[in-house]
Amino acid sequence: MIKFVVNGKEAYSEQPADTPLLWVIREELGLTGTKFGCGIAQCGACTVHLNGNPVRSCSTPVSAAQGKRITTIEGLAPAADHPLQKAWVAEQVPQCGYCQSGQIMQAAALLAKNKKPTRAQIVSHMNGNICRCGTYPRIVRAIERAAKEA
Repeated sequence: MIKFVVNGKEAYSEQPADTPLLWVIREELGLTGTKFGCGIAQCGACTVHLNGNPVRSCSTPVSAAQGKRITTIEGLAPAADHPLQKAWVAEQVPQCGYCQSGQIMQAAALLAKNKKPTRAQIVSHMNGNICRCGTYPRIVRAIERAAKEA
């Protein structure tokens, strides 16, 4: 049995150790805000925090979560009032919305480590999180807004 903490609550999984963390989060724990995008850690739709660091949950085995803290989009701010979530709405970032939880989780990891990132730092940090709708300029503006308001 693999034990870990998800969004502040103790959890466990009896899935095989190599089961992708994404499937445990979505199917076993019912936290469907984390999305399946590509399955090969290339798009970022499945990004969650593992002990505060962004990871691609589609390629992270559940065994890597043993004894660690996982934060999903549902746990970032349960009232959906995180500065990034507010900025996402204010900047009208989402179109289809599919990539947004992964984008926000990636951005939250940046702002947790760097309260006032430059535009270049934002672009570099977000590189690898794909938005099929191409809302990249709005994503950057939202992160800049959240950094100012946090």
